[in-house]
Amino acid sequence: MGQSRKALRTTAIGTVSVALLAGPAVGAAAGVAPAARTAGVQAQSAAPDVQFVDIEGDGGTVLKANVVTPADADGTRKYPVIVLPTSWGLPQIEYLAQAKQLADSGYVVVSYNVRGFWQSGGKIEVAGPPDIADVSKVIDWALANTPADPAKVGMAGMSYGAGICLLAAGHDKRIKAVAALSGWADLVESIYSRRTQHLQATAMLAGAGYLTGRPSEEFQRITADFFSTDVSKEPGLIAWGKKRSPLTYLDRINANGAAIMLGNAWGDTIFPPNQYADFYEKLTGPKRLEFRPGDHATAEGTGLFGLPNDTWTSAHRWLDHYLKGVDNGVEREQPVRLKSRSTGAYESYPDWKSVAATERKIDLDGTKKIHANIDSGADGGIIFLSSILDQFVKVPPMAWIPLLPRPFAAVWQSERYGSEQRVRGTTKLHTTVTGTKESGTLVAYLYDVGPLGLGKLVSNAPYTFHGETPGKPFTVDLELFSTAYDVPAGHRLALVVDTVDPLYIEHNPSGAQLTFSSSAADPSYLSVPLHEK
Repeated sequence: MGQSRKALRTTAIGTVSVALLAGPAVGAAAGVAPAARTAGVQAQSAAPDVQFVDIEGDGGTVLKANVVTPADADGTRKYPVIVLPTSWGLPQIEYLAQAKQLADSGYVVVSYNVRGFWQSGGKIEVAGPPDIADVSKVIDWALANTPADPAKVGMAGMSYGAGICLLAAGHDKRIKAVAALSGWADLVESIYSRRTQHLQATAMLAGAGYLTGRPSEEFQRITADFFSTDVSKEPGLIAWGKKRSPLTYLDRINANGAAIMLGNAWGDTIFPPNQYADFYEKLTGPKRLEFRPGDHATAEGTGLFGLPNDTWTSAHRWLDHYLKGVDNGVEREQPVRLKSRSTGAYESYPDWKSVAATERKIDLDGTKKIHANIDSGADGGIIFLSSILDQFVKVPPMAWIPLLPRPFAAVWQSERYGSEQRVRGTTKLHTTVTGTKESGTLVAYLYDVGPLGLGKLVSNAPYTFHGETPGKPFTVDLELFSTAYDVPAGHRLALVVDTVDPLYIEHNPSGAQLTFSSSAADPSYLSVPLHEK
């Protein structure tokens, strides 16, 4: 089986390499001879030189990489250098189109396959210490073997590569600028938010890891613990996740002072936007935050093929200013840039707090009891598919609110709004819950409900509790995933809460019931962030 996977990886990487090198994304770089697989061989063309090399990573692990240098490199000058760690499960040719564009504009670019994947050595450490040490080894190699300027070192990457970029910024002071796209700052909050396992996202990642790489023993153990419902494993899971979270090293990242750009999608089902926004607010150096419609890596995905792409354009401008000193005005612009899911228009703000200028509270009056273990029909959709549909045709997951079965779904609705309501930021739920069991899971959904009762999903978030006394009320405070969505005039907002969603692992014992209540002393409410035109 291992030999079969190795053969598959080798065939696939060869096929994709030929396709990219022969295509317009790399152009004349296709003329690089086989001998160019070792450092120091220059292509005889006007295009940037592409070389495939082996780099010795931490502990002697061989990292497969490619290096792209400017066409005019002749050994007489130094260039800023960009290091690009690959995304989870993708080979080292992932960034060739972007690397060519960067080299065309005067960068040395080193893209490498992270350890444990494809043809690189080692095992999958999930952004563990060996992965971060590899970054420094790659920088060392670039400074020793290319015309790279040691004072102008930057990093960029998508997904797994983005997380590694941020972690490396807290461990290597040579890194001066970072563009981290569709990454994570808090791994625990990303895939284990409010003590709830993100089932589809983690299953996809684990499956891709086994297919394209070699999971470490630790990764195999953590995966097994994650998919179990054994609460005793929780401390170990959290400790493992924090060790791999840039947020844990915030003080070091701030002290090192790298200029950091963060980009993500509103509907990212792997790394939700909240954790990026929270991290952004805590950064003290030069920073920028951008959110666009879509799912994980879909906002910047077309840029990998060399096509025009807003996210990569912003990343290039960011790197140009903070590594090359280009006066492109990026440092004078309002640093928080959002694209509405509804209109596709861009909006800029001075900081994340300014996104939601006002808050509108919806009272959650009365007492509602629901039975657990049954999917009411309200759910967050399917990983990738649902948010991509929202991104391109503005069709998010939908539910017919009047027909949701009330024994399995608690429903509250606002009045109909006489004017458009521009939801911007993070909706917050505050309520009192009484369970019949000591553990349970609830999922909250915010819907835009039209005149006929059809609800379009605005946001959602899960919440799991353990160790509560059956029959004793407790308070729940839950932040739904941040978004930018316009509710049309004549529509209303609806909060729906049920106990089952295909996106998450639920912890409701058989026969469990949940009761939601509100009191004069502690009223339940939904706080919706709004921004006026």
